[in-house]
Formats: sequence, structure tokens, C-alpha cells
Amino acid sequence: MTAITAECVLPAAAILAEGPVWREGHLFWVDIERGEIHELDPQTGADRSWTFPHRLGFAVPTERGDWIVGTERGLARFAPVESRLVWVAHPESDLPGNRFNDAKCDPAGRLWAGTMAINEAPEGGTLYRVEADWRITPIVRPVSISNGLAWSPDGRTLYYIDSPTRRVDAFEFDPATGEIARRRTSIEVTDGFPDGMCADKAGNLWIALWGGWCVACYNPYTGKRLTEVRVPVEAVTSCCFGEADDLWITTARRDLDAAGRQKQPLAGGIFQARVGVRGFPTSLFAG
Repeated sequence: MTAITAECVLPAAAILAEGPVWREGHLFWVDIERGEIHELDPQTGADRSWTFPHRLGFAVPTERGDWIVGTERGLARFAPVESRLVWVAHPESDLPGNRFNDAKCDPAGRLWAGTMAINEAPEGGTLYRVEADWRITPIVRPVSISNGLAWSPDGRTLYYIDSPTRRVDAFEFDPATGEIARRRTSIEVTDGFPDGMCADKAGNLWIALWGGWCVACYNPYTGKRLTEVRVPVEAVTSCCFGEADDLWITTARRDLDAAGRQKQPLAGGIFQARVGVRGFPTSLFAG
């Protein structure tokens, strides 16, 4: 197994940085607990942000140029120029203790967005499929902490993480309809909890490990760990590919006390590593 060391490119001191998205040469990410959407320009190091009075689980770009944002109040559209949220749908309006967490679009432009209980109570969440016309269908439930999503290069397998299970599960996926079937365990994790993830063009999965001090690359067919990208932060939350072979990594400092923050001064930072493989362009929401 090879090992790579990530470099901190932005000591952001985020409480819970998550959801990195590479878009048009910039890295977008959210600080869930602060209700912030960030845009990092790697060329200049400038990081601008927008703040809202809600937890923000994700921000996903759309074909029309704005973003879909998942919050504790449902789904909204966000246009950076206008700097405001326009509320669209709230499939869990009857569950005020829940919020949206991780999300991603499949290659056809459907949004897959999961929820969880804010207090992390087990089996309180659901993974939803959101069509371009805003039909919202619950697909996987119950889940505890709906997290990472990725598709195989041929688009016929959906990989999914419900973090407390310490597994990556695989579903047969129909690219034409978005239907899933035949759930199976693809990867089991013993050191930390799998969080966000992405896939490379070889079909391997890069998985952020909360409590694991790394992003680990696995072969999803064998379950074997191939590479580790080591991060000087215990709570590694998510990752995405940028241009060339660069992997962008988010981290958190939420659960650290004063002594922990002193030992992990870069917790909550944004990291980058050259990993020798490429990923896929960000899929956009078609709605």
C-alpha cells in the first residue's frame, strides 16, 4: 500500500467543513455548523463565503448556473450574485430535528440527497432521489448518517455510505431510470468511519475517514485498501477531484476540546494532494 501526505492549502478552522465541489477552477465547500458556503480560488488563495442562519449540509451546482443547497429547512436554490436562498422543497417538514447532509448528482443530472437527525439518533434519515422536475422519492431508509455517494465509471453501480455502519454498500443502478437494486457490501472499514467519497476513472473509491486521519483509496470489487492520503487531522470529512490528479480534502474540528485543537492546529482546514489518478467532472443538477 502506498502513502501520500496531504498539504494544507487553507487553514480555515472550519467547525465542520464538508461537501467539496470542483467547479470552473474553484473549490466550493460548506461549513455545516456555521451555515456557510465557501469559494476558494487556489490560484490566489482567496476564500470568499456566504453565511445563512441554517445548517448547510451541501451545495451542488446546476445546469442553469446556480446551486441547490440542503439545509435543516429543506432544499433551496442559491445564486451567488443574489446571495440569498430561494426555498423549493421540504420533504421532511414533519421532522424538525432532521437536516440534509451529503448529496451528489448522478451522470443524468438527478440529485441524490440524504438526511440525518441533527442529534445523530440512529435510523432517523432517508436517502432521496430528486428528479429534474422536482419529483422527490425516498429511495433508501432508514439510514442514520446519510453520507458519501459515487458511481462506477460505467454508471451502473451506485456506491453509498451510511457512516455508522462502517460500510460502503453497492447497488445495481439503472442509468436511464435511476432505479436501484440488489444492495450488497462492497467495503468494510475498521479504522474510523467512512464519510464523504469520490470515484476515480479506474473505478476505485477515495473515502474520507472520520476518526481515521486519512483519505483511503479502495478497490470496490475486492475491498482492498490501495493507497492512503494522510492528513494531520483526525476528522477527515470528504474529498473530490479537481483538475489533473489533485484530490481536495475537507476536515473538521467540531469535537475537539482546547487540548485537541492545540494538538491538531490544522483541524477544519482544506487540504490538497497529488494522487496520480484523475476523477470525473462534477455532475450538474438538471432541474
